[in-house]
Amino acid sequence: MPASVYILRSELNDRFYIGFALDAERRLLDHNAGRVKSTRHLRPWTKVYEEHFENATSARQREYQLKSMKSRKFIENLIAQ
Repeated sequence: MPASVYILRSELNDRFYIGFALDAERRLLDHNAGRVKSTRHLRPWTKVYEEHFENATSARQREYQLKSMKSRKFIENLIAQ
């Protein structure tokens, strides 16, 4: 089943959030509706980046790789590409 890794930017304070979903558009709606506890206080969110994968395992691996970078500059460069 196809999956995605996405990066959101908070319009409130310009922070980034990296996530994984089978349906990234629906997940963005969840974030903005306050159904995701870890992001509800930073709404609204805008999707600024998305990568597509053939399966959830590959998407999860990429999600963890991106989260391990812990570099705002890295994320900004990735989005700019």
